Amino acid sequence: MKSMRTWIGLAAAALTAASCGTAKKLADTDTRQWRYEIEAAGVGAQGSYLVKVWSYSKDAGVAIEQAKKNAVHGVIFKGFTSNVRGVPSQKPLVSAPAMEAERKDFFEPFFADGGGYQKFVNLSSNGAIAPGDRIKIGKEYKIGVVVSVNAAALRKELEKAGIAKKLGSI
Repeated sequence: MKSMRTWIGLAAAALTAASCGTAKKLADTDTRQWRYEIEAAGVGAQGSYLVKVWSYSKDAGVAIEQAKKNAVHGVIFKGFTSNVRGVPSQKPLVSAPAMEAERKDFFEPFFADGGGYQKFVNLSSNGAIAPGDRIKIGKEYKIGVVVSVNAAALRKELEKAGIAKKLGSI
């Protein structure tokens, strides 16, 4: 009887570990596809952008975590539009879309879990999602998260790595 409980406990632990691994694999797949939308959310602190990122995932918690990567990726490669009064739209920090593939040596570790992107981003809502920002679409969620991206420091990092042109250079 005692050994049966042990086996059941081990099986439950294995299933839990496998499901956590599956969620991480889903997150990695979603990130590699860069499926997100980005828009201005308000006025950020000086040198920062306050953006709302809509991320897609089958796991709502994964979408929230991926929003940080998506926000930094969006500021670097997409830029964003604004419907917020007094907040201008922003062009991407890197004007060459092919730069991500050309500098894979920089961007793969940068966007990896625990990567350098984390230095430039904060969840503005402390992970709390407004009721209208959690939308179920088929088998996945579209989650809107407000994020602050330190664009000034991010630009300096990209300039140092030779990825973005310095301001004022022609």
